[in-house]
Amino acid sequence: MNFIDAITLEVADTEAAERFYTTAFGLGPELRFRASQEPSTGFRGYTLSLTVSQPANADALIEAAVAAGATVIKPAAKSLWGYGGTVQAPDGAIWKIATSAKKNTAPATREIDDIVLLLGVADVAASKKFYVEQGLTVGKSFGRVYVEFEAGSSPVKLALYKRKALAKDAGVSPEGTGSHRIAICGTAPFTDPDGFAWETSALAAQS
Repeated sequence: MNFIDAITLEVADTEAAERFYTTAFGLGPELRFRASQEPSTGFRGYTLSLTVSQPANADALIEAAVAAGATVIKPAAKSLWGYGGTVQAPDGAIWKIATSAKKNTAPATREIDDIVLLLGVADVAASKKFYVEQGLTVGKSFGRVYVEFEAGSSPVKLALYKRKALAKDAGVSPEGTGSHRIAICGTAPFTDPDGFAWETSALAAQS
């Protein structure tokens, strides 16, 4: 089974990025940074989601991110599916912080339940087929709309969404050009149909 060992964000300033993510979200080895000046405009075609157990935790993480330098794209609010909002990190990456719960049941913490990488793709069915051929196992599938793969022991879960729908969910325009500014560390190197690059992780290289 393929897996995601870590996500590498390509940023202008690696030290600043590491400082932001440690301060805002408390993320560690599941997130890596690489210096890059590759041109990138508009929507980069992906979002990263932090799922939490209750609205108060989502608020705490969003507040910490803004205090560390993030910009609010969609203020946290209730919806049919739960509660959440989106922010843009100083490096340009878009993060959604959300929960399926609508009520708080405990004091607020910044504890994160799951990290999900959502790729905005042109054809969900074709990308699903491609990733199954790469060794990923489908966990949830909603036709040509959304696919989520089983994470297993991976610290990051992978999901596929239509690009326009993902941009709408994030609160941004779907238009964008240039580099995705992201690399996925897994068991083998390849590039998917939408140009997202996978690299062999250090963990896979040692096995």
